[in-house]
Amino acid sequence: MRSSRFEASDDRSTVARAAQDLSAGAGVSGTGDGDVCRIYTPVGTAEAELRITWRRSGSVPESDPAPKFTVLPMGERALTATDGAFLRFVCRSAKLTGAGPAHVDIGVERGGVPTPPEGDPGELKDAYATVAHSFSLAMAKELDCEDDAGLPEKPELRPRQ
Repeated sequence: MRSSRFEASDDRSTVARAAQDLSAGAGVSGTGDGDVCRIYTPVGTAEAELRITWRRSGSVPESDPAPKFTVLPMGERALTATDGAFLRFVCRSAKLTGAGPAHVDIGVERGGVPTPPEGDPGELKDAYATVAHSFSLAMAKELDCEDDAGLPEKPELRPRQ
């Protein structure tokens, strides 16, 4: 998005709040989803928005990713493209209800009307993957996932072989 500064969408839009919603809303089925936050470029600059979301699933990924995605070696499944990234991790934590571990997806997508990506495709993929990793690691820490859900401290940006 070529901006080094962003404006938050809301004071309640935090990783801590999303982790609370994820753990409280899990219910019997062990599934749920919601927003972490939306991030906007500063007022007075070209308008752009990133939407950060979470999803809890009761299962492992079953299908192959769409061809636009590059698979990265992070978490249970990490996918990045020039218009977004998704990172799924497995969380074992006393804060979560339901049977077995939770499969948590963090998504980062550009909001608004879809437009062709601008800039170097590799840099865009790395940027989206870095944001997805940062939010995933923060969520894993907030949920007290065992061993930070196996996520590395820094993102792994080389494609999985």
